[in-house]
Amino acid sequence: MYKILICDDEKDIVSALKIYLETAGYETRAAYNGKEALAVLREEEIHLILLDVMMPELDGIAAIPLIREFSNLPIILLTAKSEEADKVSGLCAGADDYITKPFLPTELIARVRSQLRRYMELGGSRTKADETLTVGTISLDDKEKRVSVDGLAVALTPTEYEILKLFMQNPGVLFSPKEIYRRIWKDNPYGAEGTVAVHIRHLREKIEINPAEPRYLKAIWGQGYKIEKHALE
Repeated sequence: MYKILICDDEKDIVSALKIYLETAGYETRAAYNGKEALAVLREEEIHLILLDVMMPELDGIAAIPLIREFSNLPIILLTAKSEEADKVSGLCAGADDYITKPFLPTELIARVRSQLRRYMELGGSRTKADETLTVGTISLDDKEKRVSVDGLAVALTPTEYEILKLFMQNPGVLFSPKEIYRRIWKDNPYGAEGTVAVHIRHLREKIEINPAEPRYLKAIWGQGYKIEKHALE
C-alpha cells in the first residue's frame, strides 16, 4: 500500500485529506510544518508528499531543496489561488506538480495516482519492454529506468524522466508546452507554459554541459521544445 505524507499547518485540511486518501486506499502520515515532514521522511518509507506552501518554522518552498538532497519522491504543492509566484518557486525548487485550494477530492486523487504511477515506474516496481533510447551521449534505459550522459548516471525526478523520454522517443519533433503538459500531466494545460519551462530548465541543468547553450533540448521561440536528432554533428 502506498504511503502519503500530508504536510499542512491547518489541521482541518490534514484531516480532510486523510479521509480522501484513505478512502481511496492509501496510508497516510501527517506533519504540520517542513521540519516535521523532514523528520517523517527520514524515519519512514513515504511514496508521495502533499506539501503546503505557507507554514511556520519551515515552509514548503524552503523544505523542497532539503527533501531533494536525499529523495526523488513526488512532491505535490498545496497552494492558494493568490500564491501564483509560490507555484513557480516550488517548481523551481523541485516540486513535481501543484494543486490549488479549494480542490475537488477527485482532482486530488487523480493527481496523486498520476504521480505515484510515474514514480513507481521510475523506481523499477513495474517495467515495460526492454528499450534503450540514445541521442548523442544521452542514454535512457526504460527497463531499468536509468539515464546517463557521457556514461555518467543522472538522477532525474519522475516528471523530468517522462519529459526526457517523450523527447527521446520523438527526436527532432517539436512539442508545444500545452502538448507536453497534456502528455505528461494528463490534465488540462492551463498554465502549462510556466510549469513546462521550469522542468525543461531542470532537465538542461542535469543533461547539458552548458544549460545556457544547450546541445540537446532546444527551444523554438513561441512554438515549443524539441531534442536535436544530431546534437553532436
